[in-house]
Amino acid sequence: MTQSTNPDSALDKAPDLAITTENLKDMPIEEHHPEYMQETYDWAYVNPRNVKLLDREIIVWILLFLNAGRLKNRYLNMLKKGSSVWQVAHVYGDLVAKAADKVGAEGVFHLSDLTKIQFEHGTEKLKDKPWAHAYLSDASAFDEGVLYDSVCSFFLLHEVPNDKKREVVANMIKKVKDDGQMIFVDYHKPHILHPIGYILRVVNKLLEPYAFALWDHEIAYFGIDENIFNIEKETIFGGVYQILRVTKR
Repeated sequence: MTQSTNPDSALDKAPDLAITTENLKDMPIEEHHPEYMQETYDWAYVNPRNVKLLDREIIVWILLFLNAGRLKNRYLNMLKKGSSVWQVAHVYGDLVAKAADKVGAEGVFHLSDLTKIQFEHGTEKLKDKPWAHAYLSDASAFDEGVLYDSVCSFFLLHEVPNDKKREVVANMIKKVKDDGQMIFVDYHKPHILHPIGYILRVVNKLLEPYAFALWDHEIAYFGIDENIFNIEKETIFGGVYQILRVTKR
């Protein structure tokens, strides 16, 4: 099937294809997320009480050691007004709304997430933006039949097993236009003497077991062929975080 690269086609079809919170009210959440989400991230992304507590801007700033502004601005500055964007997962705080606003009414903003409650939070943040839509979908399988100017992963890869990392990256590559970009913002191995590194070792061991893979490997390891793609990489905060812009050569 031929994929349309016209953003307007995404706008025309999105309202019909987007799953709404109303028709999800009675759907069992177990149908919409893999086992690792329940086993590893119930506390952060599935438990309704915790999700309500964590989805606050101040919590995001605390969790990112006061680097939220720098990281979000790096991401937002790479988005263009009037462009088409797929953000592969919901994130807490105001970033979803800000990214949709940056694209604006002349563009397209699609957000996917694989858990019902994350989808609902994303839908709420986009409800007054007719050019933006949330979808209940795994990032590794999301397909709305269009290609995007920007495909963006903001702190998703460190939360999924390595095989899922590869699947997500592969689908991102499939969904970006030839002249488009992939954006990755995520954790990175801290400099050896960075005090935050010692904190994160404990946090990762107890709560974020899949994050160590981003300490041991470059993101390209998970399926980005550097003979085909050019990677611009920046690290900040003593190597704790990385920002990648990936484009075709």
